[in-house]
This record gives sequence, C-alpha cells and structure tokens, in this order.
Amino acid sequence: MKKYLAIFICLQICAINLFSQNYKLPLWEKNIPNENAVKVEETIEITDKLRITAVDEPIIEVYLPSKNYATGEAIVICPGGGYRILAYNSEGSDVAKWLNSRGIAGIVVKYRLPITPNNIQGRLSPFLDLQRAIRLTRFKSHEWGIDPSKVGVMGFSAGGHLASTLGTHFEDNFFSTDKIDSINCRPDFMVLMYPVITLKEPFLHLGSRTNLIGDPADSTLINYYSNELHITENTPPTFLVHADDDKGVAVENSLMFYNNLRKHGV
Repeated sequence: MKKYLAIFICLQICAINLFSQNYKLPLWEKNIPNENAVKVEETIEITDKLRITAVDEPIIEVYLPSKNYATGEAIVICPGGGYRILAYNSEGSDVAKWLNSRGIAGIVVKYRLPITPNNIQGRLSPFLDLQRAIRLTRFKSHEWGIDPSKVGVMGFSAGGHLASTLGTHFEDNFFSTDKIDSINCRPDFMVLMYPVITLKEPFLHLGSRTNLIGDPADSTLINYYSNELHITENTPPTFLVHADDDKGVAVENSLMFYNNLRKHGV
C-alpha cells in the first residue's frame, strides 16, 4: 500500500508543474530549546529514498504553490522513520510538491530525533519542533499567502504519532523563547497516514516507543503518548489513511483513534 501511494504521488508531481518555490528556514534563530552543548553530525543517506539521521539544526522547508493556484491552505508535514531517521523525500518533500500541485503550501519539518545526544530530554525535541513549525507558519502566513485558520498537520508512521501528539496535546507548553511561541499551535486539521497512535500493548510499534521514551518504558509516559487516550471535543478534524494489511504499524492504531474521535463528536 505504501509503495503504491508513493508511486501515485510521484506521478502527480511529474504530471503537473506549477512553478512552485521553496526555501529553508531555521525554526529558531538562536537558543534552540531542549538542546545541550553536544554537537552531532547530520547524516544523509541517499538510496532509493533520502534518509536523514542525527538532526543538528531543526528547520522547515517551505514549498509555496504558484499564486495563480494557491488556495490559502497549508499543511505542515512530519516525515516518518520510527523516531530513528527521517524518510525525508518520500514522506516529506515529495508530498509537499504534490500538495503544491493542488494549490496547497507544504511545510516539511526536519525535526530533531529523540535518540541523538544533543537533546536534554529526547522525547520533547520532536514535539517542540513541530509546535514551532505550526507557529512559524502562522507567523509568516501573510508573507506566504496562507490563511492562518487553514493550517493543518500531516504525519506518516512515527511522524503520524508526532502529528497526533500535537493534535491531542497542543495546550502543553514546555519552553518559551520569543513572541512566536505565544502563537496558537493547534492544527486546524490532521492528516494521519498509517500513523503510530498507541504506545500500549498489543498494537504499539515497539521501535517508535523505544526510540521516543526508552526501554523499559515508564508507564506514565506510555499513557501520555498513547494519543487515543487524549482525544477531546477540541481535537482537530482528522483524515486517516491506513491499509488493513499493514505489517509495520497495525491498523488498530488508526481504528482506535477513529473510534474515539467519533465518541467525542469530532
């Protein structure tokens, strides 16, 4: 299913060229929160996919559609990779280009990974980076031709866990570095692609849980990051995509999230 989805997106990108523009922007100009003095060397592996490990400086890569086709909508994209790597093109930049073909701005987050030694508390860094990406998108919305009330989040696999963590914990604030950190970070909608949702047995993705909160995992953190438990009527509207025969992330992750969304009228 994932293979065919990637092929479909690539064909759409090749079929339509709307002369979109893109550039990179650091999430923080200075004083990156939850960072210690350890320097890590970013590694980029290019085979059939582009994989990034050991992110040193979190950034967003901004893909803006042609003004002639822009809808004013934006989607902030979280690549997956089990919180160990970032599948940066197939679940990031390629998706942003496809969104541009639909007139939607695509904002790819190169977020810090919890397992690298440049974190003070590894589990916090991906969440902080995504919060900041949403806030920065709204801060730049006028400049980028984006409606700040139409900023959603999309995540793939472990990136779906990160996206759903923001969608269910958007009121949690751990650091404040400047005025941008006071901007609302609740996504207006979520698109979750074969997402990791729960960190509980029996449907967890063990690699994602281990990389995020360690092994053995603390029960309080398991509950906090099992996002199906934290849905409320304020959880953003959500579009879920998941194959029934997914061998990597059990489809029950999406089913639990869907059923609890329905219970809360989302």
